[in-house]
Parts: sequence; structure tokens; C-alpha cells
Amino acid sequence: MSASGEATPCPFDFSKGLDFDPSLADLMARETITRIRLPYGDADAWLVTGFEGVRQVTTDQRFSRAGIVEFDYPRLTPEPIVSPESINVMDPPHSSRLRHLAAQAFTQRHVARMRRRITALADTLLEEMAEEGPPADLVAHLSNQLPQHTIFDVLGIGREDWPRMRQYVHQLLSTGSDGRETAAAAKAELREYFGGLVEERRRTPGKDLVSALAAAKDGEDAFDDQELAVMALTLMLSGQDTATCQISNISYLLLTRPELVRHIRNRPEELTAVLNELLRFIPFRKGVGIPRVALEDVELDGVRIRAGDFVHVSYLTANRDPERYPNPHAIDPERRPLPHMTFGWGGHRCIAVPLAMAELEVAIGRLLEHFPDLRLAVAPEEIRWDTETIRRFPLELPVAW
Repeated sequence: MSASGEATPCPFDFSKGLDFDPSLADLMARETITRIRLPYGDADAWLVTGFEGVRQVTTDQRFSRAGIVEFDYPRLTPEPIVSPESINVMDPPHSSRLRHLAAQAFTQRHVARMRRRITALADTLLEEMAEEGPPADLVAHLSNQLPQHTIFDVLGIGREDWPRMRQYVHQLLSTGSDGRETAAAAKAELREYFGGLVEERRRTPGKDLVSALAAAKDGEDAFDDQELAVMALTLMLSGQDTATCQISNISYLLLTRPELVRHIRNRPEELTAVLNELLRFIPFRKGVGIPRVALEDVELDGVRIRAGDFVHVSYLTANRDPERYPNPHAIDPERRPLPHMTFGWGGHRCIAVPLAMAELEVAIGRLLEHFPDLRLAVAPEEIRWDTETIRRFPLELPVAW
């Protein structure tokens, strides 16, 4: 890694509620590009924090995701979360081809059908919570179950396999230094499982998402078996991870900021806009995700990034950039709508955003409808937060009504 000056050690382990990580705030305040040292990997990295800088790195093909695969690249987990064959570590035009095919599974018609299934699942879960009576744990009843049930259901994963899918996901996302072998084994098991699922759907297609992906074509082009298995695995991981955290985080904000609930009740047509503002505001993970590597020397914000340098971007800081979002650390349900980076940006923006937004709209909309008097059953400072993975979310949300 070239450049002068010491890299800042960045464990990015801050887990205090939904407060913004002070170390990220400090890096933002210093300058838009700084050098950091993460817990794992054999090199330092550049960190880009400003919205425009992040936008450039995520759309400039001189910064490659595929180029990191052969290296022990800087990261937060002992074992890299993504597989080398994942679309998340591909560059255009290969990734563009797969994204174009996958988009056919998220058309308005497909998402409308998924929304009906999500709504039925959400109503069932919320009715079960009502029957059990207060106090109840909203995370256990809704946040943990709805995204998992949804993605397992739409992918066509057999119910008997759901418990081990949950276990594999937790093992992959762990930040503990002793979890590398376990995470690697979980990744191998998942690859084998989805390989078998693809073979089965090729023989007997159904109405699930894997079957829809298998049927996707662009002329004569289509997914091969490995591409399809990896795509299904990627969707399974991202489909439950992000939505689980965000349903919990959004619910926490609504439970601790009653003015937001009043706004949604008074203007139900603005639910999606309010959700997008909350998604912009929420620090949904710790630190950074998958880096890129510079393929040639690049000048960025007055800094020369050398060929071979690793570059991380922070979607969290980009979402708080005051040049794009005035008063960025405040939640403003009437903020002028501007796209945020919670689902990524550029060629690696999450392809399942329509499904994710459907889940959030249904989960929060149905929650407020089923429980108009929902409230926290404990003081906010008593809520326990995840400290074992790269995610930010409450482990429990005890509620009453």
C-alpha cells in the first residue's frame, strides 16, 4: 500500500444503539479520504467517506471488486463473507450480464406476487404475537421471522432446512477471531446446498424465485448452474440479513420517536418516503463492506491512489454527508427525497431492492395497523444490541400494547 502517513486502526466495533460510530464521524471530519487499518487482512486501505467520492469509486471501472479475490484483503471478519464466484465480487461486463438476468425475477408482476405472500406471512406472525399477549419480543415475533420466512419461502427452501440456514448465516457474519474455520465450513455447506437446489429446480420448476431465475433469458443467454446457485445463495444471505436488521431498527426508532408514528398515521401515503429517510439515517452495519482495488493510479479528491491500493467506501458516512443532506444527523420525514446508499450504489447496488422495500413497507405498515397502541415495555437504555457480528440491530424489543 503506497502513501505517506500512518493508517488509523479501525476496529469499527461500536454497538451503542443507533448512535453514529464516533470513529467514523472523526474520519468524516478529518477529510473525505483517509488511510485505515482493519482487524483482518494483510494491508491497509483507503477509506472514502464523502457522497461524491463514494459515488465515483462505486461507478469507476478503474476500481475493481474482482481484483481483490486473490488477496487477503482488509476486512472486518476473519473469513471473507463472499465467495470468489459471487456477483458481489464481479466487475462489468460479467456482473452486468448476471444483474440483467436476475432483474427479470424482480419485475413488478413477480414482486406483486411476493408482496401478497409477505403480507400473509406478516399477518400470521402479528396475529400469533397478539394471541400470546404482552409483553412480547418484536424481534422474535416479527424481525427475525418475516425476512427469513420470506426469503426461504420465495427461494423455495424446504421448511425442514430453515434452522440450519439460520445457523450458517450467523456463522458467516461473526466477527470473532476464532470463527474462521466455522465460517468457511458454513460457506461450503451453503454452496453445496444451493447447487442441489438448482439441480432440483431445473428438473421440476415451481413458482419460486430460483425457478424464475432459471427461466430468465436474454436471447440465448441464461444462468448456468453455478451462476444460478451463487445468485440464490447471495439473495438468501442479503435477503434475510439486511431486512432483519432494518425491521428491528426502524421499529426501535418508531417506538422511541412517537412523532414519527404520528406522521405516518396522519399521512399513510408517505410511508415509503419516511422509510427511506430512516434507511438513510440508520447505521445499519459496522464500518465498511467489501473493498475494491485500484487497477491504475487514480487521483481522487487531491489524493493519489496507486495501482494495487485497496479502497473501502462507507455508505454510512455518504448517507450523512452534509453537502448532500442538510442537517444529516437529524431524522426529517419531510426531507427532500434524494437516493441514499443503504442498498449500495452503481454496479453493486442490491438487485433485490424491490423485494426489500416490499418487506419493509408490509412489516411496518401491518405492525402499525395491528398494534395502534404499541409501546416499548422497557426503558430504551435497557435494550441489548448485537456486538458479535458486523450488523447493528437490537437483539430484543420487548413491547406491550
